[in-house]
Amino acid sequence: MKQIKAIIATFSTEDTREFSLFQQKKNRRGDTKNEALFKLIAKGETEDLDRKLYGKPAKNSYHALCKRLQDSLIDFVATKSFSGETSEELDILKLLLAARIFFEHKQYKVAFKTLAQAEKKATALDVYAILTEIYHTKIQYAHLDTSLDLSKLKVVCQKNLQHFQQEQELNMIYATIKQELQKPRKTSVDAIIEQSFADFTITIDTSLTYKTLFQLLQLTATAAKMQTDYYSNLPYMEQLFALVSAKKEPTEKHLFYHIQILYVMAVAHFRNKNFEEASALLAQMETAMKHKNNMYYSRFSEKFIALKGVNLNYKGNAAEAIALLQEHQNTSLDIALSLLMSLFQQKEYAKAYDVFKNMNHSDVWYEKKMGWIWVLKKSIIEILLLIELDKLDLVLSRLQRFQKKFNKKLKGLGETRVLNFMKLVALYYEKPFEVTSEAFYDKVESSFEWIGTEREDVFVMSFYAWLKAKMEERDLYEVTLELVRK
Repeated sequence: MKQIKAIIATFSTEDTREFSLFQQKKNRRGDTKNEALFKLIAKGETEDLDRKLYGKPAKNSYHALCKRLQDSLIDFVATKSFSGETSEELDILKLLLAARIFFEHKQYKVAFKTLAQAEKKATALDVYAILTEIYHTKIQYAHLDTSLDLSKLKVVCQKNLQHFQQEQELNMIYATIKQELQKPRKTSVDAIIEQSFADFTITIDTSLTYKTLFQLLQLTATAAKMQTDYYSNLPYMEQLFALVSAKKEPTEKHLFYHIQILYVMAVAHFRNKNFEEASALLAQMETAMKHKNNMYYSRFSEKFIALKGVNLNYKGNAAEAIALLQEHQNTSLDIALSLLMSLFQQKEYAKAYDVFKNMNHSDVWYEKKMGWIWVLKKSIIEILLLIELDKLDLVLSRLQRFQKKFNKKLKGLGETRVLNFMKLVALYYEKPFEVTSEAFYDKVESSFEWIGTEREDVFVMSFYAWLKAKMEERDLYEVTLELVRK
C-alpha cells in the first residue's frame, strides 16, 4: 500500500486520467476492482478497503489486487516514460532493441544496418554501458556477416570495456562523495572529491569526459546548495570549468552536458551575486540550446527562464524580470516561485498571493518533486506575504508549522540563521511597532553570525533585506539591491 501511495503521489491530474484509461484498456474481464481501488487510494482512502471493494473481509484477495495495481502502475510509468522520452540515449536503446528483433526474425541485413546506426550514435556520445550491449549483440551475430573483421571488433570491444570499467569506478566515487556530503562536518568539498578520486587512482584532468566533469560540478553545486555556501565552493567549480574549457573535443558532440555545465556555473555566479558573469553564461547557454535545430531548447527552457528572470531582477530590471516570468509562470514551479518573490519585492502582494494560491499541492508532494530547500523558501515567503496582507490569523499557525517542520533539520545542518530570522519575524508579528526601536536593532545584531557581504548568499540577504527595510522604514527592493551590490 505504501508503495502504491508513493507512486500515485507523483501523478499529476493528467497522469491520473491517463492511468485510468491505461487500466481500462488492460482489463480484459468485467472485473474492474483494480480501477475502483486506484480511485479510492487516489482520493486518500486507505482504511478497510477490502470491505469497501468486496463487501466483506477479504485480505488475501485484497493483497493480490494491490499487487496487480502496483504492477500496473509501474508498467504505466515505464511505458509513458519510454514513449515520451526523446533523449539521444533512449533513441540508441530503441535502435538496439529493433536490431535484436530483426535478428530474431532473420532479417540480418537490416539488423546489422540498424545496429551500426546505434553504434555510431553511442560512440559519439561515449555511452559505454549501451555500447557494451551493442558489441555483445554484434559479436553474437558476427558469424552472419562475412565482411566483419572479428579481430578488430574484439579490440574495439576490449577498449570499450576499459572505458566502461572506469565509468563504474567513477560511479562508485560519486556514491562515496554523496555519502560524505551527507555528513554534518564542514569538510571542504574539493578535499572530499580529491580524496575520493585518490582512492581509485584516477586523476582529475582534461582526460575526464564531459559527463564526468559535469557530475563533479553538479556534486559541488549540490554541496554548496546544502551548505548555503556558494562562495567557498566557487573557486573549485571554476577549476573544473577551466578543465571543460580546455578540452579539445567540440562541444557539439557533448551538447547535452555542455548546456548543463553552463547552467550550473550560471547558478553559482548568480548565488555569489556575480550577476554580469551569470548573464554571460546564460547567453552562452541560450546559444547552445539553439544548436542542432533547437534539439535541447524545450528541455532546458524552464531552468533557463527561471534563472534569467531572477538574475534580471537582482540586476535592477524588475519589470523585465516579472514580464518574462509571468509569461511562463505555469511552465515550472521554479519559475512560479521566482515570480512570487519578484512580485513580493515590488509590493505587489495581491498578485503574489494569487501566484501562491496556485501552489495547492501538499508540502510532502513539493518536497518529493523539488526538494526540501525549495519548500523552505516557499514557507518563508508565505509567512512574510501573510504578514504583509494582514492575514494575521494565519501567520501564527504557519510559524508553528514552520518550527515543527524545519527546526530539527536546520539545527542538524548547523543552519541556525534561518531559525533566528524566523524568531525575529515572529517578534515583528507580535509587536510590529517595536521594529524601529534600538532594542530590536540590538536583537537583530546579536541574532546573526555575520559572515561578510561578499560571502553571504543572495537569497539569505534577500530575506534579511525584508527585516532591514522594516527597521529603516524603506522600500524593500531598494534595500535588497543595496545589500546585494555592496
